[in-house]
Amino acid sequence: MSARTGLSVVLAGGGTAGHISPLLAIARAVAEAAPDARLLAVGTATGMETRLVPAAGLELATIDRVPLPRRPTLDLVRLPGRLAHAVRQSESVLERAQADVLVGVGGYVCTPMYLAARRRRLPIVIHEANTRPGLANRVGALFTRWVGKAFEATKLRHARLVGMPMRREVSALDRAAARPAARKALGLDPERPTLVVTGGSSGAASINATLGASLAALAAAGIQTLHITGRGKAVTGGDGRLLEAPGYHQVEYVDGMETAYAAADLILCRSGAGTVCEVAAVGLPAVFVPLPVGNGEQALNARGLVEAGAALLVRDSELTPDWLTREVLPLLGDPGRLDEMARRAQTLGVRDADRTMAQMVMEAARG
Repeated sequence: MSARTGLSVVLAGGGTAGHISPLLAIARAVAEAAPDARLLAVGTATGMETRLVPAAGLELATIDRVPLPRRPTLDLVRLPGRLAHAVRQSESVLERAQADVLVGVGGYVCTPMYLAARRRRLPIVIHEANTRPGLANRVGALFTRWVGKAFEATKLRHARLVGMPMRREVSALDRAAARPAARKALGLDPERPTLVVTGGSSGAASINATLGASLAALAAAGIQTLHITGRGKAVTGGDGRLLEAPGYHQVEYVDGMETAYAAADLILCRSGAGTVCEVAAVGLPAVFVPLPVGNGEQALNARGLVEAGAALLVRDSELTPDWLTREVLPLLGDPGRLDEMARRAQTLGVRDADRTMAQMVMEAARG
């Protein structure tokens, strides 16, 4: 075994960008706070982390994916054996890394990692991004008092509000200062009221369809729209060609959402935890369209901003061209109201969650 140098921090989480983004932000802040720290991320071989973690310059180890079956099936019978195997894999990862502390952000990989860290008497630090904590973090929170959460409403043992760790390009964004360059980079008119519409990296068919049917009304109101459709989700007309309208700009993806945030006067989007926290941090008025499936978590994520008057919320089934014309067009024509929404959003936004979590890691390691 090689001689140790610096603090060894293992960060577990993965599956979706909602877990990976805060993990990477925490890792970056730890590296800044302790430049000699050794960092290792742990995920599964099938999650987005296999692409995003190495791209961020972070080493990745993998263990088996152990989902909890939702119904009584043969998989439920196999669960104890699979979990035990994953815990042994996790212990091996922690031993090879000579870990001093484990950081978990949730996802399938975290339950066995928490159990392994508990066995090895390693301090555990947890970040919970959602208003309804997942099973892994509920288990992990039984073993530690070092727990941060992104939303005040989240109920989790020992959790304290820290906000959402996010990329510095977002958390440090000055929208007003960045707006001219952002609109130029995206091919937008520097002066026209600007609506940004996105359903996330994978797109949202219902949002895309409603927007496509609303282009004439938006153009007539003098509004320009940046429509981020999602990869492979280009919106076409009956002739198979991309939809066109005055002031309408369609792209599948924007590399760096901070550019879109800076360009926008208003964003219409889903209300995933990361998106909600980012638009609050940068002070961007929003219209949230929660994902209509699942446990209602996205509506809960948006509640704080909506109740504060910083955002509107509409059910996916109620997002129609008539609703958009009735609610969104007048809003985009009222700069004073948009400014007030932006101000209220910023009062709830947290820009330093990554540094707060890094400090928690240091404290846990020392403790």
